[in-house]
Amino acid sequence: MKPLDLTADVVSLTAALVDAPSVSGDEEVLADAVEAALRAQAPALEVVRSGNAVLARTNLGRPTRVLLAGHLDTVPIADNVPSRREGPLLHGCGTVDMKSTDAVFLHLAASVADPVHDVTLVFYDCEEVEATRNGLGRIERELPDWLAADLAVLGEPTDGLVEAGCQGTMRVRVTTSGVRAHSARSWLGRNAIHGAGAVLRVLEDYLPRDVVIDGCTYREGLNAVKIVGGVAGNVVPDVCEVDVNFRFAPDRSAAQAEAHVREVLAGLDADVVLTDMSPGALPGLGSAAAQGFVTAAGGTVRAKYGWTDVSRFSALGIPALNYGPGDPNLAHTRDEHVVVAKIVECEAVLRRYLTTP
Repeated sequence: MKPLDLTADVVSLTAALVDAPSVSGDEEVLADAVEAALRAQAPALEVVRSGNAVLARTNLGRPTRVLLAGHLDTVPIADNVPSRREGPLLHGCGTVDMKSTDAVFLHLAASVADPVHDVTLVFYDCEEVEATRNGLGRIERELPDWLAADLAVLGEPTDGLVEAGCQGTMRVRVTTSGVRAHSARSWLGRNAIHGAGAVLRVLEDYLPRDVVIDGCTYREGLNAVKIVGGVAGNVVPDVCEVDVNFRFAPDRSAAQAEAHVREVLAGLDADVVLTDMSPGALPGLGSAAAQGFVTAAGGTVRAKYGWTDVSRFSALGIPALNYGPGDPNLAHTRDEHVVVAKIVECEAVLRRYLTTP
């Protein structure tokens, strides 16, 4: 790919990033370009490489440090690379999630010479795949001092609003058992799929909480997301599995969330096994650094619905916010696109935050 020009306008820089395919696990070419551009165009920054992640930071002795984190990878391309501009919109894979924010971060790295906060930039790999491959986890293990900060801003798409914290997410597999029999003599068996009906009724009747934390309302949800059962068209099945997803407010710990789900399902004749767990993140709006960013962004904050890597920063004791120009509802879609004015707006907000005492 052509060398990146970090001094170009953020919309052109976004297009250049989109035009460099970087599906999860294949970020090397883009990471090479980002590293080369930072070393050449932001020489005051300390730059290091970790796999296909690129990290850079100032060391100015400021009283506070702000970490700007964005992932370089995208979901698989859906005939939407290279980028294309149509009036006020820029189309292409990653325009929303999250190369537009990466472009903002890179442009600021090259153009803000005297920030009021020390700044760390983390452009990492493999966010869109299983958590064990996430570049932030590797950085935490191998370069933990690079994640130290008073505030982390994660460039997830928020449509230009500040979204605080995130929901936790867990999944359990609920298994009902029966007795296999020929369907012509079904009275000799016990149908496990029918037994799963009790599980579905409990979930249908479940009343989720709305929880207000630091002025942000987090809505919980407990839902069946997959059912597997059946042997053949003439067999009464003896096993049925229902996968259940719990999206929980960040006032619950992982242990409390699991205990709650087990309590809800306790009266069923079924086995419940935890299969996946990621804790949520509290809003962290009490810190001066977070309040300053919210003020710079216009003062409006809402809860983050969904899980993001702010959870990793929260676990490290770092207040973390989600902020980026794209509409999250367009992420991962074939028609992924971003409003170019939102990219410009987010660049202005972050510039104001980094340069205003």
